[in-house]
Amino acid sequence: METPACTDVCAEADAADLSFDVFARACPSRETLEHVTGRWGSLTVGALRDGPRRFNELRRRVDGVSEKMLSQTLHALERDGIVTREAQATNPPRVDYELTPLGREVADRLLALIHFVEGSMGVVLSSREAYDAARGGL
Repeated sequence: METPACTDVCAEADAADLSFDVFARACPSRETLEHVTGRWGSLTVGALRDGPRRFNELRRRVDGVSEKMLSQTLHALERDGIVTREAQATNPPRVDYELTPLGREVADRLLALIHFVEGSMGVVLSSREAYDAARGGL
């Protein structure tokens, strides 16, 4: 049975009981899932779990992210209600980023996955070696 488009599901749902389906192409939950599970989104959310950070602190913590990509990531996460941005009127200006309650819950779940992956890297690297060897040393 085909999953209905999220817009159809959402239009039919009671306002207090909205139904979202990330597998439906038009569902807005898909975009949020992409924001929090993409490489830079998940690393940014994880880096903020220990507390607020300034932009350059985040950039140093999330090694390899460009200034532009981090800025875009933070804007998307702020729009989704996962991160808050607090600008302080100081000279030079100071901007802090912090997780919202929703963001902390997302971070806890992401960090559980991150720790699982880190703990499984021995198996992963062995699997990669076996795969590469079987296919002529990719």
